[in-house]
Amino acid sequence: MIIIPAIDIKDGKCVRLAQGDFNRVTTYGDNPVEMAVAWMQKGAELIHVVDLDGSVAGLPRNANIVLDIAGNVDVPVQIGGGIRDIKTIEFYLNHGVSSVILGTTALQNEDIVQSACSAFPGRIIIGIDALKGRVAVRGWTETTEKRAIDLARHYENYGIKAIVYTDIERDGMSTGVNIEATREMAMSVNVPVIASGGVATIADIEKLLAVKDCDIYGVITGRALYTGAIDLEEAIQKTKTG
Repeated sequence: MIIIPAIDIKDGKCVRLAQGDFNRVTTYGDNPVEMAVAWMQKGAELIHVVDLDGSVAGLPRNANIVLDIAGNVDVPVQIGGGIRDIKTIEFYLNHGVSSVILGTTALQNEDIVQSACSAFPGRIIIGIDALKGRVAVRGWTETTEKRAIDLARHYENYGIKAIVYTDIERDGMSTGVNIEATREMAMSVNVPVIASGGVATIADIEKLLAVKDCDIYGVITGRALYTGAIDLEEAIQKTKTG
């Protein structure tokens, strides 16, 4: 399992939201590129970037910053937020970004997902943001009746790279990872699952590492890194020894 630092971009800055609420924003840095470089220097093997403005607008709003991040780090970068058409997918993947994350599009436009997976096998990630097990879309501003696990199963044989599973209720709250929901998701599909939402302390990393009967590929952490509640280098060391 790898530790994946999160860089959420809003108005050009590095921020974190509480439970996906755009009215509950904490700014942690004015330069997302410098933040990404810092995480890389501390040993990050992958950087998770979200264009929060784009997720609401439905098209990229911070693409230049995303490409700057990809061009300034020597590790893969995955991007989500506002990616709703093939043109945007091609733009990112042809300009240094390793993988794109499709969330709203995965629920609303299967044809785009199918085309993207055919054109870029192994570079498409399905982002499933869930509130009480139901899928949320459009930057978490809308909750649907679709079960998260059903959506994951629908796409597991499309040639996707992974599923990023985010528990919105815990995201940005430092209340601990929803281990059972994450495990249930990982047990339900045959593709790697990346856990996200609620990582509070190194104990959460240890709990995920203790899950041995399914494939949890990585865990995304944001607020806990920015507040110092988790030391990235210590967390990475845990994954190497635990």
